[in-house]
Amino acid sequence: MTGPIVSGRDPRFEKTLYAHVGQEGSWTLDYYLKHGGYETAKRVLKEKTPEEVIEEVKRSGLRGRGGAGFPTGVKWSFMPKDGKQHYLICNADESEPGSFKDRYILEDVPHLLLEGMILAGYAIRATVGYIYVRGEYRKAADRLEAAIREARTRGYLGENLFGSGFSFDVHVHRGAGAYICGEETALMNSLEGLRANPRLKPPFPAQSGLWGKPTTINNVETLASVVPILERGADWFASMGTEQSKGMKLYQISGPVRRPGVYELPMGTTFRELIYDWAGGPLEPIQALIPGGSSTPPLPFTDEVLDTPMSYEHLQAQGSMLGTGGVILIPERVSMVDAMWNVTRFYAHESCGKCTPCREGVAGFMVNLFAKIGSGEGEEKDVENLEALLPLIEGRSFCPLADAAVWPVKGSLKHFKDQYLALVREKKPVPRVNLWR
Repeated sequence: MTGPIVSGRDPRFEKTLYAHVGQEGSWTLDYYLKHGGYETAKRVLKEKTPEEVIEEVKRSGLRGRGGAGFPTGVKWSFMPKDGKQHYLICNADESEPGSFKDRYILEDVPHLLLEGMILAGYAIRATVGYIYVRGEYRKAADRLEAAIREARTRGYLGENLFGSGFSFDVHVHRGAGAYICGEETALMNSLEGLRANPRLKPPFPAQSGLWGKPTTINNVETLASVVPILERGADWFASMGTEQSKGMKLYQISGPVRRPGVYELPMGTTFRELIYDWAGGPLEPIQALIPGGSSTPPLPFTDEVLDTPMSYEHLQAQGSMLGTGGVILIPERVSMVDAMWNVTRFYAHESCGKCTPCREGVAGFMVNLFAKIGSGEGEEKDVENLEALLPLIEGRSFCPLADAAVWPVKGSLKHFKDQYLALVREKKPVPRVNLWR
């Protein structure tokens, strides 16, 4: 199929990842077992080879839900068949502004994640898994550790799982509040006790990852999605969504909207449906939306954008990205310059400082230019300099953090440059407003 799916009319869609979120006791092993928990892992480990699991995930069309959207099964197939120790890492360092979908899986259905990790570990021949949890997610980390203890005690983690001969265990590692650890190689350095700087690639993690061993890193939503795929089959998952974006997705929406939160919907659901049908509509006039977390270029709040399917290919065609699916509404009373200044300060603060384009370009020149323009002391040349600076940073750093700082500003200058020019021409400081009035 090539067109978007209207989730409310698609009989194939059924909530899976969030089916039990918010239910009393959903985080316990007893609750999970009563609702069919670990049955898929039991069956798959006995009936399928690792290669067959990888092929099933490939056929499903599942793409990484952490932002990059790389095909999950293809990523798993990069792991060598060398008989060495392999590692699986779950990236639960959910730190991008506008993203909060993984938190509720960690807190409310941790055993779903653990079952997904067992299946992924089996596919890539890993016997040890690590969950790297954002430092601020204390409740999530506590729930995960409790779930792991339950699973070990009852034989759902450890040696010879379900009599299959496959052994797998999981450990939780709590971060210390660094956004850079969301980058997979910086995450591995942090796990090893090193400074969380990104590594030069190649070698890629599948060749030399954690402690020099073959390693695969997947996002929470990605690993949790493996369970329903292997339970219901690749065809069920691939029947939903668009040509290049299959299955269901956890979309998040924040800002001045009636019902902010997380909505599990088929890929390709339009912005209009998410914002009006599910989130109840805006509470005030909106000028722009950020489609996939703070690193994605903002788009104007037009009918064309509202009718755009939220998929990898359709948002790329609009000049933005799906990212994590974290939609942020920006009201008309907020200056886009102020919004982007805030985003730039965030990325400058979270830069590890390893490479020059990020350290000097983002944390230096970009922040200083925004400070000058935003204080009412800017000139038109400063706006021109900001535009000229962006291509000197984009694509030139060790990791995507510098790109994440550039893309939203680049998008704002494409669609809202008039607001920058008005500030420098009128010599007025940017108006500061309370978003949560």
